[in-house]
Amino acid sequence: MANNASARKRIRQIEVRTRRNRVIKNRLKASRKAVLASIESGDAGKAKEDYDKLASAADIAAKKNVIHKNAASRIKSRVAQKINALSA
Repeated sequence: MANNASARKRIRQIEVRTRRNRVIKNRLKASRKAVLASIESGDAGKAKEDYDKLASAADIAAKKNVIHKNAASRIKSRVAQKINALSA
């Protein structure tokens, strides 16, 4: 338990940041699942449309330091490879 005012404030700040980061991460996970579901169904057009949303969510998460910028790039690259394989 926090014993002074500054420690209590840090706890409040951490809670706010945790909630914010959780929303951003959940958005990223949901968009990734949507793209993978589109790929599984074989719908290349829908997969490309969902990929744009995934790329945006990954870039936002990286910009806000929720995930590392290389992790965002890796996520986008792996999904793009699957979409390209589907199209080919």
